[in-house]
Amino acid sequence: MLPERCLLLFSFAFLLMCRATPAEERERPNLIHIIVDDLGWNDVGFHGSEIKTPNMDRLAAESVVLDRFYVTPICSPTRAGALTGRYPFRYGIWGGVVSPTKRHGLPPQELTAPELLAKAGYRHRILLGKWHLGLASTKFHPLNHGFTEFYGHYNGAIDYFSRKRFGELDWHHNFDSVHEEGYSTDLIGKKAVAFIDEHSAESPFSMVIAFNAPHSPIQAKRSDLDAYGFNPDGPRAPNTDKGIAKRENAPDYGERGKGNTVRQTFSSMVACLDQNIGRILDALDRNQVRDNTLLILHSDNGGDPRHGGNNKPLRGTKFSTWEGGVRVVAMIRWPKALVGGRKYNSVTSYIDVVPTLLGATGEKPPANLDGINLLPFLQGEQKPLDRTILLDQDTVVSDRWKLKGNEFYDLQNDPNETAASTDVPTNIAKTLQMRLADYPRLVGPPVKTQLAKQKKWPPSEWKLASEPSYPE
Repeated sequence: MLPERCLLLFSFAFLLMCRATPAEERERPNLIHIIVDDLGWNDVGFHGSEIKTPNMDRLAAESVVLDRFYVTPICSPTRAGALTGRYPFRYGIWGGVVSPTKRHGLPPQELTAPELLAKAGYRHRILLGKWHLGLASTKFHPLNHGFTEFYGHYNGAIDYFSRKRFGELDWHHNFDSVHEEGYSTDLIGKKAVAFIDEHSAESPFSMVIAFNAPHSPIQAKRSDLDAYGFNPDGPRAPNTDKGIAKRENAPDYGERGKGNTVRQTFSSMVACLDQNIGRILDALDRNQVRDNTLLILHSDNGGDPRHGGNNKPLRGTKFSTWEGGVRVVAMIRWPKALVGGRKYNSVTSYIDVVPTLLGATGEKPPANLDGINLLPFLQGEQKPLDRTILLDQDTVVSDRWKLKGNEFYDLQNDPNETAASTDVPTNIAKTLQMRLADYPRLVGPPVKTQLAKQKKWPPSEWKLASEPSYPE
């Protein structure tokens, strides 16, 4: 009897072990990182905008709003840092975007969130929408940076209806071109919902949803324009990207979908973006995974008034390190672990996304990250740190103070940076100056041409060349 009993106990224990791994996987949260493009501080309803954003307002009401969330002044560096948890000037994604003419990209040796999450057991890791981190070689492709699926575009500023840059289709599923009709914001939202529907019943998933909205070209659907008082017999907004159309010999680029004014068109684009965020939230509810889904949403930089964005009352715009260029709309929701409906007022940053996602999985982040896991602070387990965030080579920000160039700004008493402060405590001034002086030591080698030019450029339908991105 004893051997039989031992065999029975062993079999029971083995069954429990077999069941443990899936159960543990299900305990880990689904992870959704939504990056919106050029959304200004005053472009959401919960900041008092005239633009109606009921879904983002609802999400903010259910989230911890990261009221002092800082990014870089332009797109590609923010995206690089948000995927690596490291300052992008460490590895050459700095000083500009990875535009169609550039031959470099996110270095293959940089570990990204999806690569780290793969080790944590996340089998499904998708990037939807805008990449903008290298398109000169398949070595820079999202599938070679840890994602298991990609649906979207390599370039920034694609036409919303034709999805072209330089007259070539830039719309792909994995490595292949996708020919379909539709408006890019809706297509990204539709794919996100389908992914949630498909994978919610399985092990936890990871998503980066990088909407190109509301970045220029300024183009909106007629139904959204009508909701903002469009008069089809009235004047039309100018094409604010005529320079791109001319330079790329693509006269139709950005012409379709114009409202009566730039702001009206931009508002309609934000409305469509908000609708698709609502569809994503509804999919989480419908699949009953809302409570254990950690969702982070933020803009990649401030708004650009030339294309309709509004950052008031903050000073400055995209391309600057004034608050309007780098302090952006941001929030985090995880009903199972975070009490929502409140603000967190200490400085947080794009480099905190990766360590925070890893913290939610129970994984230890790599030691070389610049960001921190925000969860202990958001959960009230630890008091906010007295930390500083480097915004560029001459700007650093802390909870109260900003040093920009040689001027100090008291953000506690003057959040809109109306005047430089002349009453800065000596120890504060010294700390910020020392932090800024540290910048040159952190900067990696300058970006150089890493790839030979292709014989045909741009490639047909942006088919990426298969060639090494770095010398062996």
